Amino acid sequence: MQSITLIVLGKLNASYFREAAAEYQKRLSAFCKLNIVELPEETIREKNVSQSTIQKTLEKEAQEILRHVVRPGVLVAMCIEGKQLSSEELSVFLEQRAISGEGSVTFVIGSSHGLADAVKKLADYRFSMSKMTFPHQLARVMLLEQIYRAFCIQSGNKYHK
Repeated sequence: MQSITLIVLGKLNASYFREAAAEYQKRLSAFCKLNIVELPEETIREKNVSQSTIQKTLEKEAQEILRHVVRPGVLVAMCIEGKQLSSEELSVFLEQRAISGEGSVTFVIGSSHGLADAVKKLADYRFSMSKMTFPHQLARVMLLEQIYRAFCIQSGNKYHK
């Protein structure tokens, strides 16, 4: 069974995000071994945040993210400048990783400020959900749904029409 890890920053504060994530986690248990590593988002207390402060915060978050990256395996940074995939393309991507023996795939979703360059540079792939900006809590639910959809496509399940 393929191993999928999500390394995410911040908690799901709203009950509707927690419920949606839990539902997709439950559904995914039939297709993969799912592990979600939830790391604390660094707090910035300044009102007028400088770019330097944001960079230092991202670097601190990156240190913690990189401690949880599992190798061997494939690391995917979810970032706005990444490649956009269709659901079918994500399905093929996951299937190819499983067939090639690189079965373990780790997706990283950064904090509200994004991901540090150190994480992006270490990543084997960079994917983007959209050119639009989404709250990172919603991004987690969207990614879980898309991973579930990808496995449904592979299995011929009618979930994906």
